[in-house]
Amino acid sequence: MYMNILSATMLRGADISFPALGDWSINPPYSFTIFGFEIYLYGVIIAAGFILAALFCAKSAAKFGIKSDDLYDFVIWLIPTCIIGARLYYVLFDLDYFIANPSKIFSLRSGGLAIYGGIIAGIITGLIWCRKKKIPWTAFGDLAVFGLFIGQAIGRWGNFINREAFGAETDIFCRMGLTLPGQETLFVHPTFLYESLWNLAGLIILYVLLKRGKRKYDGQFFWFYIFWYGMGRAWVEGLRTDSLYIGSTDIRVSQLLAIVSAVAALIVLIVNAKKEHRPDDMFVNRNKPEPTEGE
Repeated sequence: MYMNILSATMLRGADISFPALGDWSINPPYSFTIFGFEIYLYGVIIAAGFILAALFCAKSAAKFGIKSDDLYDFVIWLIPTCIIGARLYYVLFDLDYFIANPSKIFSLRSGGLAIYGGIIAGIITGLIWCRKKKIPWTAFGDLAVFGLFIGQAIGRWGNFINREAFGAETDIFCRMGLTLPGQETLFVHPTFLYESLWNLAGLIILYVLLKRGKRKYDGQFFWFYIFWYGMGRAWVEGLRTDSLYIGSTDIRVSQLLAIVSAVAALIVLIVNAKKEHRPDDMFVNRNKPEPTEGE
């Protein structure tokens, strides 16, 4: 296929088009220079998503019995651990290459951050932090998933700028075109868009449930996130062309993890739906923090 001979770096200069939206195209730069330093837009978008996620969670923290100052303290620990986790996940599942090219392990500018690695690292960090702060991880998890949905919905647009993480060639109505000068247009699944919209839908669902007082127990939103994101990622991962595989098998690592986690979360949600939950058992009703100035 034409796609197989193109590298992600080559495609960074491609014109982007969406035939369903008309006969036009754009060619956004993937980086810009300030005072001699090259700034990658992918990183700017990720940072923007992270900041908005943190601000939203801080604003909503009191609704879960958590102080906004404690949340900011957690964010300081979260940033480095998520980066390390995302990179470690990517390296471990392409270990042969990195053993042969050890200098590439820390070369983040060339790409290679796996979102599941970041999520796993974030959850581990959260568990340790919650234990230290004596906050139930289920209550904190219900708040944190809003940040995950926001960060992922925005962050996926970094893949759009980089012309990466797209799906297989297709003629579907919402296909995305990538055109290099003098080359045939490559039409692919815009999987970045699918995942971004999927996360946005999950965010809206949880926000509506929270506003309507439908949160019945600590952990409810956390398990919904695991289920919702797992379903969407399993679908999207099956369309992508840059998946990490288990050894020499055809099993996609992230797709398998997504399916297993979604099924497990669904079971937990069903079991809890059959239980009676007392409002007084929720952390927010046992520990109501005083709102800080501006909240």
